[in-house]
Parts: sequence; C-alpha cells; structure tokens
Amino acid sequence: MTYDHIFVGLGSNLGDRLNFLTKTLQKIADLPDTRLLACSSIYQTEPIGFREQDSFLNLVIELSTNFDPVDFLHQIQKIEGELGRLREMRWGPRTIDIDILYWGEAQISTTQLRIPHPEAANRKFVLAPLHEIAPDFKAPPGFQTISKMLANVADTGRVEMYLPKEKVAALIEKEDFGAPAIHCN
Repeated sequence: MTYDHIFVGLGSNLGDRLNFLTKTLQKIADLPDTRLLACSSIYQTEPIGFREQDSFLNLVIELSTNFDPVDFLHQIQKIEGELGRLREMRWGPRTIDIDILYWGEAQISTTQLRIPHPEAANRKFVLAPLHEIAPDFKAPPGFQTISKMLANVADTGRVEMYLPKEKVAALIEKEDFGAPAIHCN
C-alpha cells in the first residue's frame, strides 16, 4: 500500500547544518518504495525550549512511501542515529531531527508514535515551510488549511528565509540522489 500526503519536518543546529539536512534528504530518498515529492525552502529559526543553543535550519518535505507509519518511524530514527543524533536533552542541540508531522488524514496515538505531531500546529517554524508546499492541506484533527493555521499561530519565534526552495532544488540536483526527481514546488 502506498501512503501519500506525508509531511516530514527536518531540523539541524549542530555542525554543518546544511550538510546534515542534505544527507538526510538523500537517506530518505534512498529508502525503498519512498519518493520525495516536494521540499520547502530552508529557514533559520530560533530554538524552542532550551534557548541556550545555536539557531536551527528547518525545512519540510512531502513524500509518499509503502512503509506504514511505525516502520517509517523506525527508518527515520535509524537515519538520525547514522547522522550522530543523540537524545541527551529534550529540545536540546542536535545534528538532525526528523519529525513526522502529518500522515495524510491519519490520527495515531500510541506510546511510540503520535500523528499529527503534537506541536506541529503551534510552531511557526513548521507551518511556514509547510505552507510553501501545501497551503491548502487540511490538517487533522481540526482539518483547517495550513494557510489558516499559519495565519492564526500564536508562536512569534523568529523564522527567516535561509535558502529559497529553488536553491534547495539546485543543491539536491548537485548531490544527484539517484532518486526520482524531487520537485521543490
């Protein structure tokens, strides 16, 4: 079974942040029966929670996959581990953070996985890049559009353009992922 309208957030604030994002995109594109469909611009954002750390680079991608949500979670956790992610502190610095934001209209709540991501609708650094690639997506549980959610978000954190999606697309092409074309629309 192929699952569509899967939105995933990526963030990095340690080391070569752009390189970690690029490597993560490649590793996700290399997953079997997984196809990257769209990617947002990259934004520089201030940290949430623990504020005494460097700014993050964040982007959102859309993909389709044959993995079910739990198996996909295991795959992205493996990628985080391969790229040096350590879980030492909640909201602490990290080489890479990969979050499943939305899985189509699915609503999943287990000890292992919560979809939609519990904080996605409250975070400007998620909604701004998501708005670029899916402004009309109606997000569960309230099924409001991303446009409406972004317009009403209370988060006032700094979210600044770092690399426009056209340059992200050029960076992806330069890396030659060997995957089907990734459209940054």
